[in-house]
Order: sequence, then structure tokens, then C-alpha cells
Amino acid sequence: MPRTHIFEKVRVAARQAGLVLAIAAWIPGVAASAAPGTADGERLQSVAPNAQASSPNQASAALAPLQANFLSERPSPEARRVADWAVGSRDAGGLPFVVIDKVSARVFVFEASGVLRGASTALFGLARGDDSVPGIGSRKLSTIRPEERTTPAGRFVAELGRDFHQDILWIDYDAALSLHRVVTGNPGDRRQARLLSPLAAEKRISYGCINVPAAFYDGVVLGAFTGTNGIVYILPEQHALEDVFRPLRTWPSPPAPAPPAPAPPALAPGPR
Repeated sequence: MPRTHIFEKVRVAARQAGLVLAIAAWIPGVAASAAPGTADGERLQSVAPNAQASSPNQASAALAPLQANFLSERPSPEARRVADWAVGSRDAGGLPFVVIDKVSARVFVFEASGVLRGASTALFGLARGDDSVPGIGSRKLSTIRPEERTTPAGRFVAELGRDFHQDILWIDYDAALSLHRVVTGNPGDRRQARLLSPLAAEKRISYGCINVPAAFYDGVVLGAFTGTNGIVYILPEQHALEDVFRPLRTWPSPPAPAPPAPAPPALAPGPR
């Protein structure tokens, strides 16, 4: 029987069954889509032999939010941009992460999913600056001059550990930089009162470490980092944001906020 007759019978049968078959192998130059779950998989395999099925983790990542969820918090534009980038680019690598805004004196702790776990005010290094003095981590506190007491900016891999007295979140072990419960040993520092102050200038008092309320450390930080490490992003206060976090140079900027709606026209006075 001529091949064209065979093709015609197959085509009619496929139409009656409501299916579309790939019959390019029967007649060169003739192509059609395959029935779901049959020849199309083989065709895709021949076109892209290295293609692999998505893993459950890849599928979950595809469904992950593309922006950080700050819940009811109102972060600075810089804090939001870094948090959104950490989530959208997967820079945090599926780990909990922290965004620390020195200018606004705020700490934001996120679950690995990108949802805010908690936020708090905090205390920072006495001196403004975004770099650590070389070798500062091996020096005694009494030798660190006021202008050297900075909280450096950058991206850090952090984990829970201990100093001589308590458990802390180590941010940069070599620079002796950590986040911990507020230190109250020197009454003259007024650290508890500074935490309660609404003034950002009042938040600069430490040797560089980030001091947070004890309840926040115990209820939020410990819960996020117990059994795992995580990422800490400390925003700069002097350097440009894109110079500290270079991938932001090519990361899409957030859309500009919509302009406010125009005020309604004034009504003409009515009869008196």
C-alpha cells in the first residue's frame, strides 16, 4: 500500500480519536505534535538530550516569593532593596538571613523563605564607617580608639557561638564582630535607655558589635539560627550600596512609587 494511503488512514484515525500524532518518522518533512505523555517526550529528548526533569527543590524555588515579606514593618528603601535581592536572586542560599540598617538603627531577621521573623532597634559602633581596622579582632578593648569603633558593612556568613561570657551570633570572627544581647555592665553607657530612644544618633555607643534587646535575641535570633548558619547583610552608611553589594549593579531597581492622586477640585460655594 502506498505510504500516502497509510498516512491518510492514520490521520483520519487520529482525528476521530481526538489526538494529534507525531508522524514525521513516517513521511519526512511532515511534523505534528504528539499525544500527551507519549512521543513528545521522546522528541524533546532528541532535541535536548542533556535536559533533566526539575527536582522538587527546583520546583519549590520556582514557587518561592520574589520579594522579601516585611509584614507590617516599613524599612528604608535600601533595606528593602537588599532584602528583595537576597530573596529574588537566592543569594541567601536557602538560609535564614538578617538585614542590618545602621542609618535607621534597625535589624530585620528573616526566615529562609523570605518572610520576616522579627525586627528590632539596635545599637552600633560609636564611630561611623563601613570598614574594620585591620587586626582589630586581636586587640584589647582598652586599646581601641573611639574613631576605630566601627560596625563594618558587607555580606557575612554568621553562626551562633560563644565569647567568654555568653552565647552570641558571630558575624565576623576574625574582626570580633558579633550580634548579641545588649551589654549593660557600664551604667554610663545608658545602653538600655538608648535602645528605647527614637533618635538614631543615640544608637552609636558600642565598640562595633550590634547590641539588641535580650528578648529579641532570645526569641528571634536564637530561633532563626539554632542548628544552622545564615547570612547577615550590613548596609553601608558611607560607601555606595552597589559598591558593597556589587550584584545590585545589575539587579533590577524597584519600580518608582506611584505619584499621589491629585486633590479633588474645590467646590464652588453654595447659596447662603
